[in-house]
Amino acid sequence: MSLKKATRRQFIKTGSLAATAVCLPVTLLTQSIFKTMKDNTYEVIIIGGSYSGLSAGMALGRASRTILILDTGKPCNIQTPHSHNFLTQDGETPAAIAEKAKEQVLKYPSITFKNDKVIKAVKTAEGFEITTESGKNYSAQKLLFASGVRDIMPNIEGFSSCWGISVIHCPYCHGYEVKGQKTALMANGDIAYHMGQMLMQWTKDLTLFTNGKSTLTQEQHEKFKKHNIKIIETEISSLQHEKGYLQSVTLKNGDVHPFKAMYAKIPIEQHSSLPTELGCTLTEQGFIVVDEFKKTSVPGIYASGDCITPARAVVTAVEGGTKAAVSINNEMCMAAF
Repeated sequence: MSLKKATRRQFIKTGSLAATAVCLPVTLLTQSIFKTMKDNTYEVIIIGGSYSGLSAGMALGRASRTILILDTGKPCNIQTPHSHNFLTQDGETPAAIAEKAKEQVLKYPSITFKNDKVIKAVKTAEGFEITTESGKNYSAQKLLFASGVRDIMPNIEGFSSCWGISVIHCPYCHGYEVKGQKTALMANGDIAYHMGQMLMQWTKDLTLFTNGKSTLTQEQHEKFKKHNIKIIETEISSLQHEKGYLQSVTLKNGDVHPFKAMYAKIPIEQHSSLPTELGCTLTEQGFIVVDEFKKTSVPGIYASGDCITPARAVVTAVEGGTKAAVSINNEMCMAAF
């Protein structure tokens, strides 16, 4: 009988110790996470909290990394009424997709999201320190720029009001909604030729506005003529529209051309100047250069989303954010092993 009691007491004691051993690391981990966040020190800071930044945040949050996401709330597609070509979200508004994504990402306790603009970033021995517009300072081992780009609007009256609504940049994102319509294309040179080749899949009634002297080659001109694509070199004066929906294009010589849809290729600049200030290399077009793992030319700095590629779409931004997060976590795991 005494042997049975001793065995039972020993079992209870052993079980209690085992439970403590299991729970203690979790408790310490939780305390460590929140202490780190409270001290404004994180493992990764993500600059840009739209689709790519949120996608990266989710992957890193699921790896229990302490993450700070900083966002200004000014996405480039702020005027776009609907997003397309993204499974499960086709036809949804960009704002609704971002809001749902943010809600899901913030369920992970190691992720903090703040609406603030990063105005300064410096390299340190431990990683990076940043300063925000509100005067806050944060530090992290790694930086991820998912800050997007800013479109440089041409000096054409009505253009910016139509941008993202009826003046569009991508047939894969918006072409189906205007297929078969009489369509304008504002571009020049090789990019105009490339767009002309593609857009024939969506419309057979295409007019190219080079908005100045054409820089197409003679061979390219002949190809456009073969496919009945009219080329107009006169500069555009204004776009007539109704709440962003195009009605016609007016040229500087007074000619008016009715259109309800226009594709346009316009220059961009980085939303944030910090990547170049930190030494990141840019392409001739102004995009951040990254390798296949989303690493920039500066160790410890990664980039994803619209700031690295002209292929601007929600689905590519999400994919890039996840890939960057995996690369960051893998590098940190290998360094700690």
